[in-house]
Amino acid sequence: MRILLIGGTLFMGRAIVARLIARGHDVSVLHRRDTHDLGDQVRNLKADRRDLPAVTRLVSQGRFDAVFDLAYDWQHGTTADEVEAVAQSCGNNLARYVFMSSMAAYIPGLNRRETDALAPDDDANAYAQHKASAERRLMRMHAATGFPVTTFRPPFVHGPHQPFYREQFFWDRLLAGRPIILPDGGSTAMPWAFVEDVAESCVRALDVREAAGQAFNVGHVEPTTQRSFVETLARIAGTDARLVAVPRAHIHAAGGRIIGENLYFGEFLDLPGFSMIVEKAPRVLGVTPTPIDKALQRGYEWYRTQPKRPADYSFEDRLLASAS
Repeated sequence: MRILLIGGTLFMGRAIVARLIARGHDVSVLHRRDTHDLGDQVRNLKADRRDLPAVTRLVSQGRFDAVFDLAYDWQHGTTADEVEAVAQSCGNNLARYVFMSSMAAYIPGLNRRETDALAPDDDANAYAQHKASAERRLMRMHAATGFPVTTFRPPFVHGPHQPFYREQFFWDRLLAGRPIILPDGGSTAMPWAFVEDVAESCVRALDVREAAGQAFNVGHVEPTTQRSFVETLARIAGTDARLVAVPRAHIHAAGGRIIGENLYFGEFLDLPGFSMIVEKAPRVLGVTPTPIDKALQRGYEWYRTQPKRPADYSFEDRLLASAS
């Protein structure tokens, strides 16, 4: 098959590309740069996702059999209008359009299933709004014309080539013997998915006819809280976790943030409790989620090969001192 990945050079895309190449597909990636490091077998198409005339022209000219829509513009957002315009440019011979959504598309809560309501089109969270609205547009296209879309809703994704400061945040501190701050004791539900499981599910969607018009939760089946996740990371690193419960209100009052300066629990990780039921993807696509310990071990092996990030612990030190 001739396959295009919009995005595809970073995290989940790399894992998908590797699988597609191994299966003998003709693969192209569309992204902002002149080159990529995915190998000579992968064609490079250059365009900014926000440049709709350029993107839709490349998509329509490519006559692709399948498209993986993975890119999200974190600075400006990627709206439902932009997603729909690309989808409509794919032509009439498309076998599958795989859209990477997110658990953020749901209204926050526990045990979310694929049939549960998604965030409204005017949701205050732009990311949730864009993902949910894009899914609705794509599914309306499927209902009207049979457009062969499949959407995936992973929670926090971990594994080799993680672009966010997440697992690494904790391993840096655990290996340095530093305490880990647990907001309100770390009882908040925090589900995860292994990047390889997400990639395998996406690629399987190409071959499973029933996947068209369907949304899938993907992730580990083991229930995970903030505390249990950090404890698992410590176990894998062979260290003892020094966990310090700090009231979330105290953290926020001191200036704690989930991104940028004054980071205290990894990037975007201290969000309201969330969990999903992962049953449909294993049943329909035949992908058994990797046990979380085994999956995190893979990420740890990659982490140990990477240059150490410069760390500034001053905010955490002030927070710990004021909370004691």
